[in-house]
Amino acid sequence: MKQKLKDLERDAIKKITETANVDQLKEVKVRILGKKGELTSLLRSLGTVPPEERPLIGKEANDLRIILEKAITEREQVLDELQKENRWNKERIDVSLPGSPPMVGQKHPLTLVTEEIKEIFVGLGYRVVHGPEVETDYYNYEALNFPPDHPARDMQDSFYVAPKIVLRTHTSPVQVRVMEKQAPELPVRIIAPGKVFRRDDDATHSPMFHQVEGLAVDKDISFADLKGTLLLFAREMFGADQKIRLRPSYFPFTEPSAEVDISCIMCSGKGCRVCSYTGWLEILGSGMVHPRVLEVSGYNPREVTGFAFGMGIDRIAMLKYGIGDLRALFSNDLRFLKQFA
Repeated sequence: MKQKLKDLERDAIKKITETANVDQLKEVKVRILGKKGELTSLLRSLGTVPPEERPLIGKEANDLRIILEKAITEREQVLDELQKENRWNKERIDVSLPGSPPMVGQKHPLTLVTEEIKEIFVGLGYRVVHGPEVETDYYNYEALNFPPDHPARDMQDSFYVAPKIVLRTHTSPVQVRVMEKQAPELPVRIIAPGKVFRRDDDATHSPMFHQVEGLAVDKDISFADLKGTLLLFAREMFGADQKIRLRPSYFPFTEPSAEVDISCIMCSGKGCRVCSYTGWLEILGSGMVHPRVLEVSGYNPREVTGFAFGMGIDRIAMLKYGIGDLRALFSNDLRFLKQFA
């Protein structure tokens, strides 16, 4: 029995000394001194020892328990100090290291394109105006010559928030509001950027997107003035070699109306997959302001004329930066946004 106690002491001290952390030390303590531990099991076998030797063996076993408990306590103190030192080394700040540069934000690509559009037209004498995003049916449709049965009025195309109240589907209502306030003063030259809302959601459409409406009203304004203005805009935005093409179209608030294409920015008009091999990309709609729109806004259509155009800022940004999916503009993915720093 004495030899077993000596062997247990030697093995236990070795195990205690080799523990690498407090958790391992607790496991060793349970295995040696616990209710089912090695020392406890050894004491339970005292019945096999001759009666005269039992007091001596019992004393040695108790002495061994004291020795092992002391060794465990000392090892625990050592491990605690090591743990504190390791934590200090991890948390310690080396003040001699260079500082980490702070993350600096940059303008969103839609903001960059909007500012560039503003700069172009302000340079032409236009002023920037804004209007409400929640509009009345009158300004969003009726004053812009939309007939009562026009499909754009349907619930599946517009977001109605109340009877006769709608989230504006374009920024064109701003032109009516401006003309109402300014009439009969001339000239009128404005651009109206802002958010618009429609029931669309796919790779090239969003339920909320951005438009710029342009309007010029004065005496003797012609379709040639519209074409020249849009050609200059296309060349300022996409390059000096840009060409434009006007195709007949229909909008309730302009007559005549035209869709405007630019020569493909990817293939320079030669034809590629992006432009469906036509050499052209559509960028905006335009036309001469309808006489009825001028009239309801306070101008005499027999004395003045005007042109208007509207473009999607999101569409312009996609073409300018080669973005394939409109949803990337609204994803807030820093990997995408950092490219525009």
